[in-house]
Amino acid sequence: MSNAQRGVLLLLGAIWGASFLFMRVAAPEFGPLALIELRVAIAAAFLGGVLAARGELMALRKDALHLSVVGALNSAIPFSLFAFATLSLPAGYSSMLNATVPLFGALVGYVWLRERLAPARALGLALGFAGVVVLVWHKLTLAGDRTAVLAGLLAALLYAIAAHHAKRHLAHLSPLAIAGGSLIAAAALLLPFALLALPSAVPSWKAIGCACVLGIVCTAFAYLLFFRLFAEIGATRSMVVTYLVPLFGTLWGALFLGEPVHATAIAGGALVLLGVAVVARRGAPPARTEQGTRGADAEADKASRGADAA
Repeated sequence: MSNAQRGVLLLLGAIWGASFLFMRVAAPEFGPLALIELRVAIAAAFLGGVLAARGELMALRKDALHLSVVGALNSAIPFSLFAFATLSLPAGYSSMLNATVPLFGALVGYVWLRERLAPARALGLALGFAGVVVLVWHKLTLAGDRTAVLAGLLAALLYAIAAHHAKRHLAHLSPLAIAGGSLIAAAALLLPFALLALPSAVPSWKAIGCACVLGIVCTAFAYLLFFRLFAEIGATRSMVVTYLVPLFGTLWGALFLGEPVHATAIAGGALVLLGVAVVARRGAPPARTEQGTRGADAEADKASRGADAA
């Protein structure tokens, strides 16, 4: 990679890591559903405009069903689950839960698609999920924390399922088409639920600003950066961003919200990332970068990563 490409990777890690910070600030005032509807609607409008300018938007109608499935499993539901988790969990902690996506991807591939699980990948899964246990153990004493942890892990699992679904049914589309089409579907699917959960008071300008940054910067702009980078350096190198997101998420939470970084969080996060590294070396399914989702494996996995980056 060139220095410029390394810089883009760092920028993406910083942006997607910051998304947990912005959710942590805005979710209490908007509520998870209204916040995520605003996030995906802004990003859908932006990417939908790009697709329309390229003459690709109307062609997505024939794949509307599968794009809706990916939109639900890769954006609407997991984004909402992570926004709910940030109501009680620190931003850095939530970003570490997000880093488990490649582990769930390998597990879903083994259980659902009967993909071969080599000994090294099995070791990576064991290390990664041991890290999850270390990470969440002290959070299991409070009911609210337990629910938030489960929400974060369920979101990571849904990201992995969405990636495999996109790989099987949307491999003929470009990553940008999958991301834009699935976000349009996510905004439409989430809208009625968000309308039923509108905040009772008008959110502060601070919360509104965070919501807009989530949609414009952390989703739409970050997608365009990622797609360009993916085209330049390929899937494997692009997945390096997986390791940067929890590091930046923890850093931003500590710097701007004063979140403490406990030894168990460091140890658990390190084990999770070690497990991800071992799994990724053996060609694991793509990782979600908040969102993240989250790139592609090669030509077929190109679609998978595009959905996973969402």
